Amino acid sequence: MGVLIYPIILIGPMGSGKSTIGRLLAARLGLDCVDLDVVIVEKAGKNIPRIFEEDGECVFRALEAESLALLCTDGKAKVLATGGGAVMSAPNRERMKQAGKVIWLDAPPEVLAKRIAGDSNRPLLNGVDVLAKAKVLDNQRRKYYEMSADFRVDTSKVSAAQAVDAIVAFANSNKESE
Repeated sequence: MGVLIYPIILIGPMGSGKSTIGRLLAARLGLDCVDLDVVIVEKAGKNIPRIFEEDGECVFRALEAESLALLCTDGKAKVLATGGGAVMSAPNRERMKQAGKVIWLDAPPEVLAKRIAGDSNRPLLNGVDVLAKAKVLDNQRRKYYEMSADFRVDTSKVSAAQAVDAIVAFANSNKESE
């Protein structure tokens, strides 16, 4: 594969593999992997649960939008792993589409619930039935993932390495249209 000149932006629900696949994909392509949640934590000076608890989800979403805008306009090829709710904002969706190729990592709510159960770093899951919440979020967000994605990988059906292979094949097939 030649040199990638655009970011690959990973979207999808909590537990779909954005961070894991992002790191593997970046290593394979020789790019930096940027986790949007890590950028937000660094900017806020506190972890995501504390942002939600002390400042609220609105402040978190504002930090998310600001950080995403900077990462989408810095002109650097990278693998960018977003948070599950980043697609809920129309400006965020537009920024991602304009910046690079958007890859939707997907899995059924039942699979996601098993992967994320007990993860204390996910404030939307505090004190709730994880499967029920995964289904609600899927209902709310699926249409936004669909409208945003250039390519979809069902991570419940493939290993992380196979997902990386599929994304690289997609990126290679789109080099002619750059």
